[in-house]
Amino acid sequence: MAEIIQKDGTWTFDGDAVRIVPGRDKGVGLLRQQLGEVLVPLRAIAGISYEPGRKSGRLRLRLRDGADPLLQVTGGRLPESSDPYRLTVEADRAGVAEYFVDEVRNALLLDGVDPGPSDAYLLPGPAVPITVGAGDGTAAFDGDRVVLEWNWTTEDAKSSGGPREFRVGDLRTVEWAPSKGLENGWLRFTLTGAPSAPAPKYDPCAVELFGFKKDPLMALVAAAVAVRMPHPAAPAPAAEAPAALPLADAAPALAGEPADHDTLLRRLRELGELHRSGVLTAEEFSAAKAAILGGF
Repeated sequence: MAEIIQKDGTWTFDGDAVRIVPGRDKGVGLLRQQLGEVLVPLRAIAGISYEPGRKSGRLRLRLRDGADPLLQVTGGRLPESSDPYRLTVEADRAGVAEYFVDEVRNALLLDGVDPGPSDAYLLPGPAVPITVGAGDGTAAFDGDRVVLEWNWTTEDAKSSGGPREFRVGDLRTVEWAPSKGLENGWLRFTLTGAPSAPAPKYDPCAVELFGFKKDPLMALVAAAVAVRMPHPAAPAPAAEAPAALPLADAAPALAGEPADHDTLLRRLRELGELHRSGVLTAEEFSAAKAAILGGF
């Protein structure tokens, strides 16, 4: 067991998972506060490091690409204060931080955890139901339905259609982007089969973000939706092998049916191809072959 307690939060490692509880310090961002406790299984961790500093250091947990829906939708664009996998460590607790790092690294080595990308989400994402108001609207998600409602800052072209509602199964993508410079950010949902969307300012399936304090909270909505959608790196479902043809179709009954030798040979070749491709088992091939040879 390893544990480090700071104003910024508390991290605990029991050998199987890192439990992260945000602190109540003024530097703890709203996203971390609302996200609350996070349990990171060992198999979701790619690495951990401690970065010492003159006044304080940083403990950083690096997750495997694709393991966490929040990191998947934010793509490294969260501000430092909103990053749940960073802990500010006071200088006099550097030794504890280094011990914590050693414990996690040793466990990763002993368990042989693959640090490479994951093709499935290994964390459950934010709890639902969740409702966030920011920018020009409010987004609510109950685990199945997304509801977008508008406020006084919304463009008439978007708000005139009233609130928007759609189900997770109707979505093709969900994306979150922070504001940058003079460019506003957004939380955008793209429906399956929908044409190219207009700018977030006019898109009835998007909330435009203006760069205010609550903007990162919209990333929680995006993550809660994303974890219930197909993982972007999930392997495509294997194509089903064609069903084996009944023997009656593979080798039609020949009794009473005239058939020349060319036809019979053609049927033998077709049977051989079906057997080589795996459509017919060895037993089925032998039985069908015997039936055809009986026609010679």
